Amino acid sequence: MGEPKSTQSPATGLQRLGAWSVHAFTASGAVLALLALLAVERGAFAQALLWLFAALVVDGIDGTFARAARVKERAPRIDGDVLDLVIDYLTYVFVPTLFLWRAGLVPMDLALPLAALIQLSSLYVFARRDMKTSDGYFRGFPALWNVIALYLYAISAAPWSGAIVVLVFAALSFAPVHVVHPFRVRDYGRWLPVIAIVWGIATLALLVPGLAEGARSALLLVSISASLVLIGLGLMRTMRGPGAEQRY
Repeated sequence: MGEPKSTQSPATGLQRLGAWSVHAFTASGAVLALLALLAVERGAFAQALLWLFAALVVDGIDGTFARAARVKERAPRIDGDVLDLVIDYLTYVFVPTLFLWRAGLVPMDLALPLAALIQLSSLYVFARRDMKTSDGYFRGFPALWNVIALYLYAISAAPWSGAIVVLVFAALSFAPVHVVHPFRVRDYGRWLPVIAIVWGIATLALLVPGLAEGARSALLLVSISASLVLIGLGLMRTMRGPGAEQRY
C-alpha cells in the first residue's frame, strides 16, 4: 500500500505571506536592539530601555502569531527558533550588558570582567538543549539581563550593588532552579499571563519621564511584587522535582 495522502490543502499565497510576515515581525527585534544600542551610546538610557521593552513585547507575542500562521509549514525556509534565539541574545544579553556598563550600574574597574561573565553565562543558557522543561519552565536563570538592567536603573543602584546582582544571577544561570514562563506554563490557567501583563504595565510606567515620586514608588512596588510572585511559582516547581514533567 502507498503512503496515505495528506488531507491538508496547499497554503495559499496569502497564507504564505502571513507566515513570512510573522518572521519579519520577529526579525524586527534586531532593529529594536540596534535602536537600543544607539540610545545607550548617546547616554539616552530611559529611551534604550523603552526599545528593549518593545523587543520584550515582540518576543512575548510572536510565538502566538507563529503558531496561528503555521510558519513551520508555510515558511519552512526560515528556522524561527534560530531567528528567535539570535534576536533574544541581542536584546536580552548583549545590549543590556553594554547598558549596565555605560550607565555606570557596575564598577568601572570591574565592568569588563562582569560583562564577560554575563556573556559567557548567557551563552551556556542559550546553548542548552534542555533550556526548558516539557511543562514550560526554564532551567536556571534565563538570561533576562534586560530586566536586571531595568530594575538597577529604576532604583538608581550603586555600582557595587550592581556587581553583586550580576554575580548572583550569573551563578543562578547554572543553578538547578526553575523559572516560570508566563505564556507557556499551564499550571495556573490564565493567571500567569495576567500577572505578566500587570508586571509589564507597571514596569513600563516606571520609564515615564517626570513621574511623581509617590507614583513611582507604587509602580515599583507592583512591578517587584509581580516579579516575586513569578519567582515564587518557579521555586515551587523546583521543589516538585523532575516528576512534575511526567504528565506532559
